[in-house]
Amino acid sequence: MRMNSKIEITDVLPSIQVPTLVIHRTDDVTIEVEAGRTLGECIPNARYVELPGADHLPWVGDFERITMEIEEFITGSKSVPIIDRVLVTVMFSDIVGSTTKAEALGDERWQGLMTTHNAVLHTELERFRGNEVRFTGDCFLTTFDGPGRAIKCAMAISRRLRPLGIEIRLGLHTGEVEFHEGEIHGIAINMTARIGALAGGQ
Repeated sequence: MRMNSKIEITDVLPSIQVPTLVIHRTDDVTIEVEAGRTLGECIPNARYVELPGADHLPWVGDFERITMEIEEFITGSKSVPIIDRVLVTVMFSDIVGSTTKAEALGDERWQGLMTTHNAVLHTELERFRGNEVRFTGDCFLTTFDGPGRAIKCAMAISRRLRPLGIEIRLGLHTGEVEFHEGEIHGIAINMTARIGALAGGQ
């Protein structure tokens, strides 16, 4: 490493006559970004690309961006990413007044009630082939491949939780969503949340 740090090739850079791509991350922890900028400036007609990040090794961190830059440099164009966009029915469920109820019951009784609540939802989701996407506290976000099963699932959940004294809001909406790394995105999610917020406790 000491030997590498003492190598000086600035004088020979102008003699490079082949197409050159220089990629450097702004906060590279091993080599300062000025070194990459110098390469880009001194090599004739070089293309310099500065990317955010601190990783030195190209296969660490946001390596997809590096491979895209290399692909464009070699082929002249970047690949168009394939978007996994599908039509689904989204269901949003949350407990009405959960904070107030938790304070009234105390931690132990509330945890017991939440365990029952979660078991009911998981059972009904499995029965109606729902896919749990996200669970935060007392809120469930799930998807179904059709509105019929989603409606039946929502009714079954409400029917089973009512005798336990658990009031829930359920919002359902059918629309297109994008799947990315296990999460879903899109306006359909916002619409479902809004519908759930308008619902009365059941």
